[in-house]
Amino acid sequence: MAEITASMVKDLRELTGLGMMECKRALEESGGDMKKAEELLRIKSGAKASKAASRVASEGAIGTYLSPDSKLGAMVEVNCETDFVARNPDFAAFSKALAELVATANPADVAALTALAIGDKTVEEARQALVQKIGENITVRRFERVQSAARLAQYVHGVKIGVIVEFEGQDAVGKDVAMHVAFAKPRYLSKDQVSADALAGERAIIEARARESGKPPEIAAKMVEGGINKYLGEITLLGQPFVKDDKLTVEKMLAAASSKVLSFRFLVVGEGIEKKQSDFAAEVAAMTKTAA
Repeated sequence: MAEITASMVKDLRELTGLGMMECKRALEESGGDMKKAEELLRIKSGAKASKAASRVASEGAIGTYLSPDSKLGAMVEVNCETDFVARNPDFAAFSKALAELVATANPADVAALTALAIGDKTVEEARQALVQKIGENITVRRFERVQSAARLAQYVHGVKIGVIVEFEGQDAVGKDVAMHVAFAKPRYLSKDQVSADALAGERAIIEARARESGKPPEIAAKMVEGGINKYLGEITLLGQPFVKDDKLTVEKMLAAASSKVLSFRFLVVGEGIEKKQSDFAAEVAAMTKTAA
């Protein structure tokens, strides 16, 4: 059997990005054949990625791309298991590369995205290699792509919230609105976009509260209309108090700046993913019982 030297382990680590002991075992198993060892690790990489897929990936980052002319933009949510990995340089580079790929290739969905080439691998092969290197489950969850004849502004809050705003007017205003969306997370652009069902459901709740107040009918009616107006102001971008000056609504701020928002989209990492809650005391007790 060939001697496994430190330099061989080092070379295999550089090729695969994997841990020292994993590389050493692969070289021992392959009799010191570097190519076979690399192939062996690639096979094991797929197995490790499959095993990791059973773990919840509710952390992560938003990868973003904006074209030089600010007319094409994309965001991709890539999930992992811990906040620490979300800030890993390799993870960040993967997320950013996916966003550019979404913008330029315009895949129909996540499945189509994972089949595209990124460097000398497919996205799925690159994902599995990153799982093996980092040791956490990593998933590509969703993306947004916007192409506009107007202009796009983009904002990322930390790595967790990504926003794209389609607008007309001053660049500074577009960036301010993108920041506002990250902060206030409006559900609609304007009140005319609120569905009749959503409005009817909220009105029913407000009317019930007004009846319980015991106020005269004419006062109760005013309470209902006031409640509806407040509701619309809370859920629509144009009706919300502007984050930089809460004395102005976003609509009034835009009018003063001779600017207009055409649309917006945002992604929040982990939104809607059920996080597993662990009972640390119970886990320790179980481990103690097993050890006994």
